[in-house]
Amino acid sequence: MKIVHLGKYYPPAPGGIESHVKTLACGQAELGHYVSVLCVNHADKNGKDIIHSRWRKTSSFAQMDGNVWLERVGRLVGVNRLDVCPGLIGKIREATSQVDVVHLHTPNPLMLSAWWLAGNRDTPLIVTHHSDVIKQRLLQRLVAPIESRVYRAAKKILSDSPDYIEGSSILQKLRKKVEVLPLGIDLERHLHPGLEEQEVAKRLKETYGSPLWLMVGRMTYYKGYHVALEALGRVKGKLVVVGKGPLESELKSAAVRLGVSERVTWLPSVSESDLISLYHAATALWFPSIARSEGFGLVQVEAMACGCPVINTNITGSGVRWVSQDLVSGLTVPVGDVEQFAKAANRLVDNPDLRKRLSCGAKERALSEFDSKIMVRRSLELYKASIN
Repeated sequence: MKIVHLGKYYPPAPGGIESHVKTLACGQAELGHYVSVLCVNHADKNGKDIIHSRWRKTSSFAQMDGNVWLERVGRLVGVNRLDVCPGLIGKIREATSQVDVVHLHTPNPLMLSAWWLAGNRDTPLIVTHHSDVIKQRLLQRLVAPIESRVYRAAKKILSDSPDYIEGSSILQKLRKKVEVLPLGIDLERHLHPGLEEQEVAKRLKETYGSPLWLMVGRMTYYKGYHVALEALGRVKGKLVVVGKGPLESELKSAAVRLGVSERVTWLPSVSESDLISLYHAATALWFPSIARSEGFGLVQVEAMACGCPVINTNITGSGVRWVSQDLVSGLTVPVGDVEQFAKAANRLVDNPDLRKRLSCGAKERALSEFDSKIMVRRSLELYKASIN
């Protein structure tokens, strides 16, 4: 089978959707399928991430990522998080002309619009709707007419979780063609870290002490970083933040204002190996997201596979609470409730037996629902059903 994925960016660009596209594409290719990915080049010639830089240009180039053919399209400028990429329509027309399935990952106004304008609609289209557009309402209104046409043209629309379907008016309108395909990761390294990763985890515990709290994700409004910083003022321990983004300076100032800056370590990025060590060293992953822009939270799965319980939030109509479930793999608290978030953290510290039970439950849930091998197999079955 010949498959092309249309994504926004691709690793090393950060983000759960970006990681998902890579995992899915590489997994499909490993099973012998011809897989290609078309995305926007997120980095300049020095490899620096320019996603949040309006006037920075990038170049087009192609490369192999394992068995996956990857084509990164250069951008001219970025306007309100929307990249302007001359020649993209032609690239899509070329990439989708002789394949069996086109898999579009949204929200992605650029690729969504370009696919429609390319006019090559004979090839079966699969759309994964990772989340609704929540904050950029003007952009959503502008794109909505094309989005509606694209979604109606799709053979199937995939949601990351059953809960997100219930909260999305877009998915509800097209419920008959919506299927669930939970995101998955390669669990092996997380479940069974190497000796070096175990040693690093041990040193991290010695360096930071206990409890050690961890946050991983882009510094954007919906991640709830402000909730975490306020909660830190009500609990013991230190917080390690892995990520960067437009709110970085604001969050660091907030940490100073709240009197917790000396207990926060900011890491713009870490290797996969070091991140696994952090998960194994942490008392819990903090995931205080505040909006349905957070549709799933793939880092929850990473943490769970490492036996790291998750403290997340009860976002109505989002898959976050479905991924890590209350009293199964972690604790779930009301959205934006600093007091309850801190209370949940203290509960894990005060009750080691509870944390141990949730740690075991986290691994079990990761194995049963979020193994990338299961995800890849399910995706291929959905493709075959769409072709026939």
